[in-house]
Amino acid sequence: MAETIHLRGEGGAIFTMDLPLPEGIAERYERGLLVRVDPDGAPTQPAAPAAVPDPVADPDEPPNQDPAPEPVPGGQNRPALNAPKAEWIACVVARGLLSAEDAENYTKADLIDMVS
Repeated sequence: MAETIHLRGEGGAIFTMDLPLPEGIAERYERGLLVRVDPDGAPTQPAAPAAVPDPVADPDEPPNQDPAPEPVPGGQNRPALNAPKAEWIACVVARGLLSAEDAENYTKADLIDMVS
């Protein structure tokens, strides 16, 4: 039996999909254009993985931690995918990729691709 998931589409509608996802849908999901949600549209809370002790770790050393993400040039972090186009324009301008006037001429999808 296939697992069923719920995805919020680019327009905000909730879709029920069986896994595996069709290729086109899977590509949009991987790019972050579709978001997995609960049936009621609330963000899905992934189950926390169980902590498995590393058998070769030295107990006297602190555990390895992922480095903090590097700040984006200009101090502008990437907006959420569902953020208004104006926020994406501000992000592109803050990164020095385009002027505000030039960025206005691009679609929101084009701006997202520039920042990704």
